[in-house]
Amino acid sequence: MSRYLGSACKLCRREKGKLFLKGEKCSANCTLDKKRGKNSPGQQQHGSARMKVSDYAKRLREKQKARRIYGLTEEQFSHYYKIAEKMKGSTGDNLIKLLELRLDSVVYRLGLALSKRMARQVVNHGNVLVNERKIDVPRYQLKVGDVVTISEKYKSSNAIIKKLFEKTTSSIPMWLSFDKNKAIGTVLSDPSLTSEGSCLINSQLIVEYYSK
Repeated sequence: MSRYLGSACKLCRREKGKLFLKGEKCSANCTLDKKRGKNSPGQQQHGSARMKVSDYAKRLREKQKARRIYGLTEEQFSHYYKIAEKMKGSTGDNLIKLLELRLDSVVYRLGLALSKRMARQVVNHGNVLVNERKIDVPRYQLKVGDVVTISEKYKSSNAIIKKLFEKTTSSIPMWLSFDKNKAIGTVLSDPSLTSEGSCLINSQLIVEYYSK
């Protein structure tokens, strides 16, 4: 399975918006806030072509933006869309809920990782427990009522986690709860579509892209 190993800032410049691929670093020291970040990759060398953006291009860019926010390959993202399409209710809303309920997404939302990429590594290394059972698959789908914790060994030995625990939990979305003292997170309800990250995506454009 292919992995993107290039610059995260380059992806944000391509989508002309912050995707928060580096977590808090995107707020403090973002390339988009500088002169160089105003242009898409390659525009400084080749110039900016002022062309009208087609409806197809808008839908494609929205799909690409969502795929990059959640760090998925084209095949993985398409798979999630097919599942969302078969579920009851709005396909676009179902898609966002499926992506938000991935284990790596929830670990990031709980503040147990600085970024989605780091959250994926934390899960891959077997440091996350779901309902007291070790899960090392980032795509593991959580459901309402599931309890997420991290191993005691990882919590006590990792300096980054210790610093994260010292911060407030005000940024944790309403559909999750987190006990900082016990390092226990719980999925309270279906994800809110207005939470940070998911609200950056216009899911309707993605539905229109796959419907053509």
